[in-house]
Amino acid sequence: MLTLHHLAFSRSQRILWLIEELGLPVDLIRYERTAEFRAPPELKTVHPLGKSPVLSDDDLTLAESATILRYFDGRYGENRFSPEAGTPEHAIHDEWLDFVESTAAGPVLTILLSERAGEQAAADRARPMADTTLGYIADSLGDKPFLMGERPMLADIQMTYFLAMARMAKLLDGHPKLVDYLARLEAEPGFQRAQARGGPMMPESF
Repeated sequence: MLTLHHLAFSRSQRILWLIEELGLPVDLIRYERTAEFRAPPELKTVHPLGKSPVLSDDDLTLAESATILRYFDGRYGENRFSPEAGTPEHAIHDEWLDFVESTAAGPVLTILLSERAGEQAAADRARPMADTTLGYIADSLGDKPFLMGERPMLADIQMTYFLAMARMAKLLDGHPKLVDYLARLEAEPGFQRAQARGGPMMPESF
């Protein structure tokens, strides 16, 4: 049995999107954030890190978004949301899928958290790297509607939460191509169904 532990305003929205695309039956357990915008302590009874998403598939438990997306696509989706294995496109797609959390998210998250804490100097130090990262994504996107071409794949699904964070931090103002890209992602029917089921991906204010 599939169970997704879903925290409001979190990365698990991406998992919900793929679940909707694949039409998978899943027990969705929703958790609300604390007044400090943290995950509630109940999540630590599910996974030692107390984070979300957490996927349970019978005896298997996974807690990394990219891994969960790959797992779902491979086991339940016949790899419909990934390029053909063994091709250069597959390697490029895997790099994008990992890039979101390994390289891209850190500076943007630093800006959001530092500004919320009134630590403007730390936010300012992170801005050049955030801008470089966003410029790299925009340049790589080129004239394509999605990272790998004409339809969204796992890497695009993974990119949504990161770009929404960047928009909240007002970092997309200088990258109109990414504004349009995020709008296309959010207009996808699967994304819309996931948001209706799991709530908004981001709060109105942070």
